[in-house]
Amino acid sequence: MSIASSIRSQFAPIHPEGYVFVGAFALASLVLFWIWPPLGWIGTAATVWCAYFFRDPPRVTPIREGLVISPADGRISRVVNAVPPADLALGNTPLPRISVFMSVFDCHVNRSPVAGKVERIAYRAGKFLNADLDKASEDNERNGLVIVLPNGTRIGVIQIAGLIARRIVPFVREGVSVGAGERIGMIRFGSRVDVYLPEGVRPMVAEGQRAIAGETVLADLRAVDSGRAFRIG
Repeated sequence: MSIASSIRSQFAPIHPEGYVFVGAFALASLVLFWIWPPLGWIGTAATVWCAYFFRDPPRVTPIREGLVISPADGRISRVVNAVPPADLALGNTPLPRISVFMSVFDCHVNRSPVAGKVERIAYRAGKFLNADLDKASEDNERNGLVIVLPNGTRIGVIQIAGLIARRIVPFVREGVSVGAGERIGMIRFGSRVDVYLPEGVRPMVAEGQRAIAGETVLADLRAVDSGRAFRIG
């Protein structure tokens, strides 16, 4: 590998959704340099951050029937049982829910947690509360997907806009088939993704743990597991 190739491999590509934003930041930086150089350097730093925010690094996804993979980069903020939103049509029984909170420094490209068919997409306008709050699941703008596995098992995925986020961008539509780890959308500038598991499935992650979209295993639908203990430190 050449030196140039080695250097390029250290930088993640920018998702096309970010081109216009990075370009706008870069143009503003040039104007700021013309006005006053110190402002231009601030604009340059903001441009670099914008490019970093819209990064879309490749991921190595474990492929095996039953594995549920994290759809988002970030911190596991909640592992609870909760009733899914009615628009997902997953019933009124509390289901295991894993919430992944994405800060403005996390990669915001979301990936499918399982391989299956997108049975339902339900968008709902709402507020822009801090996505780390539990009530954000009900009150905030959100885009919900129900993915059906070949055996009929349904997994709910909800993209939730946050305090800074102002747009959820879906990459898929109802009726299409997706693979585990495949890109399904993104949320701009800080947000959260909830995953609803089938009743009785035990999560394999804990609150406070870091998750990597397309790589971290959240649960195993085939496992007969008595639960896991976690150590912090």
